[in-house]
Amino acid sequence: MRSSVEIFDISSRKTEVVWQTEALFEAPNWSPDGSCLLLNSEGRLYRLPLSGPREPELLDTGFAVTCNNDHGFSPDGKLLAVSDKCEFSKTAIYILDAEGGTPRLITRDLPSYFHGWAPDGERITYCGIRNDQFDIYTNNLQGTDEKRLTSGEGRNDGPDYSADGKWIYFNSSRSGRMQIWRVPANGGHAERITDSPYGDWFPHPSPRGDKLLVLSYDGDVFDHPRDLDVRIRLMDLDGTHAEVLFELFGGQGTLNSPSWSPGGDRFAFVRYFPTLP
Repeated sequence: MRSSVEIFDISSRKTEVVWQTEALFEAPNWSPDGSCLLLNSEGRLYRLPLSGPREPELLDTGFAVTCNNDHGFSPDGKLLAVSDKCEFSKTAIYILDAEGGTPRLITRDLPSYFHGWAPDGERITYCGIRNDQFDIYTNNLQGTDEKRLTSGEGRNDGPDYSADGKWIYFNSSRSGRMQIWRVPANGGHAERITDSPYGDWFPHPSPRGDKLLVLSYDGDVFDHPRDLDVRIRLMDLDGTHAEVLFELFGGQGTLNSPSWSPGGDRFAFVRYFPTLP
């Protein structure tokens, strides 16, 4: 096996193996109706049903056939945001029908990497690289109102909205080591959330508005490479009561994009197995 798609239950603390494959699959999103997980593999997107035969179904994404692991459903489940570099040789964000179709360009400044939808479905948040600076942005669905929320204070990446839409959580290296921060969604002063010995990435606030899910590397790992021993941590939204839920072999692809179940009682992730020499 190479990839093991799994679900962790917060209450029981048990893990369910959903599907395993020899191929590299990444970054599960849970559909808002709870029926499937969306994953990417080799530039394409797949739906993995959670009932009946659990076999991935290829999604029609039109010309976007180099999709990476920065994707996600709109809150009403009708749209998808994807990140693809086919058209410009730099990653851009597109929106398309959740059942598949022709992608519509959102970001004109590139590269841009999708990470989260606002709870009302009216805006997206993403990491944009402008003049070699990694910063957090939001935009409307027409792509006409890009707002910059950080200003080059280290590397800023991995943004996701809180359930009430008031905050955007993100990871930043502004303190030296990659840690979790949050900034008001309408702009303002950023607050530090974690002060840990780890390299903290990809914060995902729960739909319940009570917990924060974080992927943590060893402290000497700066970027987010794949195939390392990492841990998934759970904490309150202010960073208190942090706990390691479990350790696993993973990293890039494990938890890049929002993966909570609609009810916020479970989350999906990918565990990896080492490649053979």
